[in-house]
Amino acid sequence: MTEKQMNDYLLQIDEVIKNGKYKDEWESLAEYPVAKWYKEAKLGIFIHWGIYSVPAFLSEWYCRMMYYKGNPCRWHHVLKYGKKFNYRDFIPMFKAEKFNADEWAEFIKSSGAKFVMPVGEHHDGFKMYDSDLNEWTSVNMGPKRDILGELKAACEKTGIIFSTSSHRAEHFWFLNGGSTLGIKNETQDEKYREFYGECRNIHKRNNLFTMLKQEHGIEPTEEWLKDWLVSSCDLIDRYQPSSLFFDWWVSYKAFRPYMKKFLAYYYNRSLEWGKEVCVYYKSDAVMYNCAIFDRERGQLENISPYIWQGETSTAYNAWSYCTTNHFKKPEIVACNLLDVISKNGCFVLNLGPKADGTFCAEEKHIISELGKWTKQNEEAIWGTQPYKVFGEGKKQKGGSFTEHFSYTSKDYRFTCKTGVVYAFALKPAGKDRFRIKSLADTMDLFHCVIKNVSVLGTGESVDFSQNGKYLSLKLSKEITGTMPICFKIEVD
Repeated sequence: MTEKQMNDYLLQIDEVIKNGKYKDEWESLAEYPVAKWYKEAKLGIFIHWGIYSVPAFLSEWYCRMMYYKGNPCRWHHVLKYGKKFNYRDFIPMFKAEKFNADEWAEFIKSSGAKFVMPVGEHHDGFKMYDSDLNEWTSVNMGPKRDILGELKAACEKTGIIFSTSSHRAEHFWFLNGGSTLGIKNETQDEKYREFYGECRNIHKRNNLFTMLKQEHGIEPTEEWLKDWLVSSCDLIDRYQPSSLFFDWWVSYKAFRPYMKKFLAYYYNRSLEWGKEVCVYYKSDAVMYNCAIFDRERGQLENISPYIWQGETSTAYNAWSYCTTNHFKKPEIVACNLLDVISKNGCFVLNLGPKADGTFCAEEKHIISELGKWTKQNEEAIWGTQPYKVFGEGKKQKGGSFTEHFSYTSKDYRFTCKTGVVYAFALKPAGKDRFRIKSLADTMDLFHCVIKNVSVLGTGESVDFSQNGKYLSLKLSKEITGTMPICFKIEVD
């Protein structure tokens, strides 16, 4: 990005805010309403795809780990590619030769998802879209295609709402291992500074400990903060996404004034475009009611008064496709979705395509099973709201990175709409009798008259009775499947 490009864009940003309804102040930004489409969406698809999909080893953090001694990624890299092979050398290998945006759109739609959120730029600094701000884009090299542009057109054609994400903030320090590796590499070559980023580092040693310390103690420069703001505004101006996701480093206090400017700019632009937009953030990057709070690989302990977002991946260990991935079972994904929406959240599931643009068999299976299940239970998912309590069963710990949680046969999640309570049994396999404590006839929470109970999707009538301890449900035979089942409880 040239100095002139940056200054011209900064003037444009200030002009839009000056003349717009929303100002770069929390009080003003809090007036922007939550997008109606998002409140109704319930399910979205995240996509991590980029240069890191070529080595496809351990995780999408490959470009960071390959420059640090003592970790499996470095060992793998040296053995397979050699010490002189740099991250940039993967770009010609990223061809996306089988990428078909229309096929992707149909695949995403089959899951039941209402919006898609492909990564626009990950921590590695490679843009998956067209931009004049630097040359390191998928249009200029690698696939030589506008990935975001093609996917936006295909998804919107099928009725899927288009969103994207930016992880550029972290690029400031992400590849800093090269500075202490002790071996000559491109991360320190000014010729490639725009690609590798500032590589800011405060550590002198290169080992697992300093790799895991990540950004601790590093402060972004004013120049980088301006770069982040301009890059973010350029992204939304080019593609007019209905929402934008930011990763965690924007929660550092130095970003505060720049985040306010971005939100004001985006919200004002949305009025010009005639569409409702959202921004997703982590930690306290944004003040309450000014954007959508996001929780990564975790959950809340209870129902939130404000809509929020819970995101996870099909794989436990990575967000991108890796040959080392350990994938979740479809029933786990369905339970994750139910836990989030029962607490007034929107669930986002990530997919990681292969470098050639195809999806692996495991993800195809997950999406196929999830799609059939959401179709069968759509009445209890969309057009519903949280019940008085989110559910019952084993207590979960709230927080991020707390998803390694085993649901039991006593776990239920609820949603509701006028005249109906939907009770999902999360682990129904092998059972024909179910007891729900939250719907006992002496519970202070529940005084409705139950008119009828049936299994959603099949319409099977369910025998029921209530006492002071629980609502008892009896099926004609044991459940053989592993996906959660839903009891439609009609009340008066």
